[in-house]
Amino acid sequence: MKETQNLDRIQIILVSPQDGANIGSVCRAMKTMGLKRLALVSANEYDEIRIRKLALKSIDIYENAIYYDTLHEALSTSIYSVGATRRRGKYRKADSLSPEQLADKISSLGNGLVSIVFGREQSGLTDDEVNACSQIVTIATSDEFPSLNLSQAVQIITYSLYNKLKPWPVENTPITKERITEGVNKSISNLENIGYFKQKYEKQWTTVLLKDVFERASLTESEIQRLEKLFDKMSKIAKYKKLK
Repeated sequence: MKETQNLDRIQIILVSPQDGANIGSVCRAMKTMGLKRLALVSANEYDEIRIRKLALKSIDIYENAIYYDTLHEALSTSIYSVGATRRRGKYRKADSLSPEQLADKISSLGNGLVSIVFGREQSGLTDDEVNACSQIVTIATSDEFPSLNLSQAVQIITYSLYNKLKPWPVENTPITKERITEGVNKSISNLENIGYFKQKYEKQWTTVLLKDVFERASLTESEIQRLEKLFDKMSKIAKYKKLK
């Protein structure tokens, strides 16, 4: 895959940005690094004068931005999604990529939309928003003052992408997030049918685990079908043994 194709398929998603000036600065950060796709998950109204003042000659990125009501909708057609966050917690993903590792990962993927998600200026992404993504990316910063401005974080990550993305001979096309959700739901349904879930929240944890593994694996359509068949066959065998 050509470098420009890799860059063209990357979507930057901003979740509920608080200030139009930051949106404008993000547009500049994106355009200087060859990225064009911007999505906003927000019901807020922004001062377009402030956006234009900071965006300057990158205002076309804002003008072509797509608005979504929910992050789920914004990610539905992505084959791979990454939440930008430095926070850790019991219900947040344990594994994190550096911006350089993220660039290597993207360059190894087949065709399809890749989304990088950034949260609010003050509070970042919620646990649910992080868990809606395939993985997380974290920028190493000083412990004395680890907080980065939104546009600074976008600039660092997009620079790493621009600097590192390279042609990569991948023929298979990964499935979308929507298709992964369908496959996970079928698998969980079959596990329910055999009485697999015994503990409280075990179904919830298993659902998150399967979703994360399926997304990180960048499965093709034939691979997800084979996994669905595996869980389905397992369910049928268990039912047959109970009847004997």
